[in-house]
Amino acid sequence: MANRLGDAISPYLRSHADNPVDWYPWGEAAFAEAARRDVPVLVSIGYSTCHWCHVMARESFSDTGLAAVLNRGFVAVKVDREEHPEVDAVYLAAAGAFTQNLGWPLNVFVTPDAKPFFAGTYSPPVAVQGNPSFGQVLGAVADAWANRREEVESTAAQLTKALVAASNGEQPGELPAEARSKALPTPAQLAQVVFELDAYEDALHGGFGGAPKFPVAPVLKFLQVMDAPLADRALRAMAASPLRDPVEGGFFRYATASDWSEPHYERMLYDNALLLDAYTTSAQKAGSTGAAKTPADHWAGETAAGIASFLVSTMQIDGGGFASAQDSESVVAGQQSEGGYYALDAEARKGETPPKLDLKVLTGWNGLAISALTHAGAAFGNEQWLSAAASAADYVLEHHVRADGTLARASLDGQLSPARAILEDYGMFADALLQLGSVLGNERYLRVGRQLVDLTIGASAAAGTGAGAEPEAGAEAGDGADGRPPFLAPGGGDPVLAAHGLLIEGDVSEGAYPSGLSAVSSAACALFFASGEQRYIDAVRESLASVAEDALQRPIGFGAALEIMAKLAATDRARANR
Repeated sequence: MANRLGDAISPYLRSHADNPVDWYPWGEAAFAEAARRDVPVLVSIGYSTCHWCHVMARESFSDTGLAAVLNRGFVAVKVDREEHPEVDAVYLAAAGAFTQNLGWPLNVFVTPDAKPFFAGTYSPPVAVQGNPSFGQVLGAVADAWANRREEVESTAAQLTKALVAASNGEQPGELPAEARSKALPTPAQLAQVVFELDAYEDALHGGFGGAPKFPVAPVLKFLQVMDAPLADRALRAMAASPLRDPVEGGFFRYATASDWSEPHYERMLYDNALLLDAYTTSAQKAGSTGAAKTPADHWAGETAAGIASFLVSTMQIDGGGFASAQDSESVVAGQQSEGGYYALDAEARKGETPPKLDLKVLTGWNGLAISALTHAGAAFGNEQWLSAAASAADYVLEHHVRADGTLARASLDGQLSPARAILEDYGMFADALLQLGSVLGNERYLRVGRQLVDLTIGASAAAGTGAGAEPEAGAEAGDGADGRPPFLAPGGGDPVLAAHGLLIEGDVSEGAYPSGLSAVSSAACALFFASGEQRYIDAVRESLASVAEDALQRPIGFGAALEIMAKLAATDRARANR
């Protein structure tokens, strides 16, 4: 059996390299093999710091009996959702047709043409409380493939059609895309969103909803722009809760209880970057209003300093880039433990090995960390944080920018992933370079930041003309008449998804961190305010207008877009009052 994962860029894939499962990485080879053998494909998606991914790896993917069943009747593909976010997005959307409990590990069964026909998340090794075992799931899928092929292929075709329709904005019960409003929200509409979020607040524990409970930092940042006290209530509650590690200062991904207790202990780069930005803003407001002598003296300033210290001391790796996450599990006192390390005080931790880092460097997420450290470094006058931001920017510029100026999605030890960069990579890194260049007066950062935004506008213009080459600098963004967004990632999306008709156009979804659309819009806004070039703000307004109705209806999922909309509304109001 070939070991195809041993030299993968993804540490998650490498962790499965020694499984008895005959894993393939994501790519056309797996589907060609499935077609040759006439068997279905298991696309198993996870990430290296996912607790339940670890559990299923130990219970099922390391079991020689289950592996034999899987190898005999399927082609198995292992995917790192962080390396291939487009693959994850497509199959996560498909999984919603089969289960309401979406998450990871995500196990999707697809035809040799990559079309999904069944999906689930974690499956136990033996049936528990009505949940079938993984072996039973494999048996049922194999039986359906062998004996009800026509039904399977019909399900796959219908589901694929629905996915494509949804990606084109054709949701059941909604107006066609061309009939929907293209206006940005008014100040009154944005105020109504704040009112609705206030009603959704957990008044006892802070934050939104019950359990599980996530920080949803983009929504908090929108509320800060709107000067809503709800943001500080949530930030203060989280700072005093078990979601925050009081020793090293970082925040865990989410809590399984409504009072922010019982966290899932993975620590993600994006969460900590965005929360650093939010706490810095809160501390700045306190300093400007006299609530604290300086921003650093405020409770939010102390929390921000802890996060910045965690990013620089724990998450920044040799060479300057930031690791994507820190694991939830480690060995404590000789026993494998989830979260046991974080129950120790500072002195006790010295005798234990910390949870592993996922050393994969992601362009977009590094952009978020660079932006946050730049903001905090400038606000608190901390040169170490600014230096850390510059080191990360230099790493990404050296290793992730290709000869033609386009970006790579990820690297490990300087080796580039074959995965294509997506819109979030261009937007988040461009925004970071523009912020850092402005603070440090670095012309190179400013120049490359502008070039990255121009590449996304150029890719949209090229898509409109059908041209294969990049248009020259200064190309105008699409006007939306043909449905294409004004910003697109150069080079197109994932080629395997595209070849099988599964590529979802447009990167608009956001929850834990900004979408690609919001990230590029933020960078383009910065370029407009710096240069006055109308094409940038025209592209921003068009992009945001395309999601405005969705943002007003589902604000918890569009925090970053709403933040930019609120900033534009404030700018328009200020100009009108001149």
